[in-house]
Amino acid sequence: MTSVSLPDPVVLRTGPPRVDVRALERALRERAGGEVRFDAGSRGAYSTDASNYRQIPIGVVVPRTVDDAVQAIAVCREHGAPVVSRGGGTSLAGQACNVAVVIDWSKSCHGLVSVDLAAKTCVIEPGIVLDELNAQLAPHRLMFGPKPATHDHCTLGGMIGNNSCGATAQAYGKTVDNLVRLEVLTYDGSGSGPGRPATKSTRPSSRPAAAGP
Repeated sequence: MTSVSLPDPVVLRTGPPRVDVRALERALRERAGGEVRFDAGSRGAYSTDASNYRQIPIGVVVPRTVDDAVQAIAVCREHGAPVVSRGGGTSLAGQACNVAVVIDWSKSCHGLVSVDLAAKTCVIEPGIVLDELNAQLAPHRLMFGPKPATHDHCTLGGMIGNNSCGATAQAYGKTVDNLVRLEVLTYDGSGSGPGRPATKSTRPSSRPAAAGP
């Protein structure tokens, strides 16, 4: 594959909507840390999520660190390639697949960075799975309250993207009600820079106070 045509909804500039795939792959391998996968098998594996949709991506980047993903987005921007940020692939409406470069956070960017016991908050990387986060918070008698049905493999980044809730929403609110702060890097390189969302951890017996994103 030497180039790929983009669907009309993701055309961001005038002229032929094409991406030079070989040049994009070469630049990603040179500048973005982690795994860069453009083989047919990897692209096929990332072409679906929990929905009925199928969109074969241009390629896949599995960053080792958040900064690796920042570099990958910069490269994609320079080459005019769209980006999809993927968590656990649990989306039911096709949000985790597209004709784009998929960034998979779940393999390496899944750390619990810190816990503030007094404030009942924690800082995480976007690829951490909800059940794993709560397992690490359990010794502190804390938990992240919203619990969608896919809690054993959905990531917090994906939950933020979908504003997930689940069976415990009446007690603990939706994901948005449990966010203290988000550090976000936008596609154009602006925003608040590379980041790790700060989430509000709550005691199982208490309802969290609402907190803005």
